[in-house]
Amino acid sequence: MQKTANTTFQSRFIKKKYPASAGSRNSNRPSSDGSSSFDSRKKPSYFGGNSGSSSDGRGDRRSQGQSSSYGNSRPSSGGFRRSSGGGRNSRPKRSFGESIDISKFVKKSSDIQQKELTEITHKFSDFALCEPILQNLKHKKYETPTPIQDQAINHLLEGRDLIGLANTGTGKTAAFLLPLINKVWNDKSQKVLIIAPTRELAQQIEVEFRQFSWNMKLFSAICVGGAPVFKQIGNLKRNPHFVIGTPGRLKDLSERGLVDFTKFNNIVLDEVDRMLDMGFVDEIKEIVKQLPEDRQSLFFSATMPIKIRDLVTKILKDPITVEIKSGQTTENVDQDIVRVRDREMKFTQLSEILRQDDSKKVLIFIETKAEVEKLTRNLVTEGFKADSIHGDKKQHQRQRALTSFKRDDINILVATDVAARGLDINDISHVINYTVPQTYNDYIHRIGRTGRGMKKGSALTFVDAR
Repeated sequence: MQKTANTTFQSRFIKKKYPASAGSRNSNRPSSDGSSSFDSRKKPSYFGGNSGSSSDGRGDRRSQGQSSSYGNSRPSSGGFRRSSGGGRNSRPKRSFGESIDISKFVKKSSDIQQKELTEITHKFSDFALCEPILQNLKHKKYETPTPIQDQAINHLLEGRDLIGLANTGTGKTAAFLLPLINKVWNDKSQKVLIIAPTRELAQQIEVEFRQFSWNMKLFSAICVGGAPVFKQIGNLKRNPHFVIGTPGRLKDLSERGLVDFTKFNNIVLDEVDRMLDMGFVDEIKEIVKQLPEDRQSLFFSATMPIKIRDLVTKILKDPITVEIKSGQTTENVDQDIVRVRDREMKFTQLSEILRQDDSKKVLIFIETKAEVEKLTRNLVTEGFKADSIHGDKKQHQRQRALTSFKRDDINILVATDVAARGLDINDISHVINYTVPQTYNDYIHRIGRTGRGMKKGSALTFVDAR
């Protein structure tokens, strides 16, 4: 293998992460070409280095979905894309998206104990939250807020507009839900509109809403695209306090006269950058245009590029900005590349990684829906416990796959970028980019599914190294 500045790290990474396969998960299974698992006594030629090119492909543009819920029952706790471009250029050309220097995909995680932690100055009991919320927080054993919650909640309780910037998995949802639930509890004339880019994120927000508002007689309606709309219409007719939805479905329901945006005096846009990346800018502008002037507006996201910052500052009034972390990479994630020298062996390389003992719970990202389905079928054929989610799947199929993944009924989930935001799944050991994402921001959101909280994770990105 060509020696690079990363050689020491890569040797350590491969030795630690991919030991000999004797006794490992599925070690008795042959690879797709009939060969046995690779011999880790030799450094695999497809790891390491800092050259290669990305795969091209267009992912889901509008990954909406559907699901509908109402009320306050407490939820339980419980063929492959061919790479293009050529080998020696470290900044590969891409048909879509941006040119990404693949050296950004190689990084050792920081020592968690040595990380500088943001000082927490409050406990939840210090906030002016109503007693039912405090009881629900106690039931969930929440005592100390996360940094974004610690710095945002008091501003929101005061009625301030806010831009909240924090990495994924830092508790942004509770940061805006708790003060808004408190606001509606004190004044039932208040109505809240929460807009999220994907059905999965909308569902997660709705689940957290029900947990935080348990036994408070506050109601919600979730409005996401793709499913039969009759149940969502029924929930809306009950005049819920909170409406949570995706932009396309909300716009459709508004055009039918079923949602009146002029009645909402609170709005939350969650994952703003993702919504605009997915092409929802016109829908967002149209919705905001109909909102009353006297309102509280909240924007939350992990990243806020210049073009989006310009947009939100035009919509918000004298906003306060709470930024917890500005770093571009997830500090708890070991990041490395897998060099693909022979396209026909790409699946074999993936299979060998998945057979290792430490590949306990793996999320695999691919750009297009067709590739997701093809890879999933091949993994199942090889005996792996795998399922898939993407924008073309019906909501019950997506929910079934996610539930199976959360419960460890399967240990591999293959997805488009529909899963890069908003999914809060514990103990994902690896994120594998089987194709290079469209942008570096997409990469950051993908690998943010692992290494959450104080845990460590691993991220591998396949690149063409010919």
